[in-house]
Amino acid sequence: MHNNHLSCQEATHHFNLGSVSVVTKRERMYYEKGPQALYKGRRGKNKNMSSKPRKKELSKENEEDLIEEVQRLRMENAYLKKLQALVQERTKPKQAKK
Repeated sequence: MHNNHLSCQEATHHFNLGSVSVVTKRERMYYEKGPQALYKGRRGKNKNMSSKPRKKELSKENEEDLIEEVQRLRMENAYLKKLQALVQERTKPKQAKK
């Protein structure tokens, strides 16, 4: 880049890179740490990083407790919906009379 007197943008275009920031970062690394810094390790995402988070294993007891709680909450939700429907039915004739 410096031998050919290219700007960061021209170097990006010449080497067909995605953005100018890649060139500026590498240039800064070169001046701060020397040419060896450009050869160190792999850059980018870590191989160990996965897109999906790992699921934690639950013991049988915990899993059964959670299933029971979900079922209880579903029953409670259904009960409250029915109760609300009954209350609306009773108040509906009173509102119509007004």
